[in-house]
Amino acid sequence: MSIAKKFFQQQLANNEFKYSYLEEKAKLDIEYQLEELKKDIQSRKSTDELIKKVDSIEQYVMLSV
Repeated sequence: MSIAKKFFQQQLANNEFKYSYLEEKAKLDIEYQLEELKKDIQSRKSTDELIKKVDSIEQYVMLSV
C-alpha cells in the first residue's frame, strides 16, 4: 500500500474527516450527474431517458441523506 493510501486510511478513522469526505464526494457525484443530464437535454434525448436520469439522481440524493 502506498504512503498516500495509508495516510488516507488513517484519516478515515477520524469521524469528522470521514463525514466531510463523504459529504464532498456526494456533492461532486451529484454535480457530475447533473452535468450529464444537462448534456442529454442539450442533445435532445427522449423524455423517458431524461426522466430515468432525474429519477436516478433523486434516488442517489435520498440515499445520501
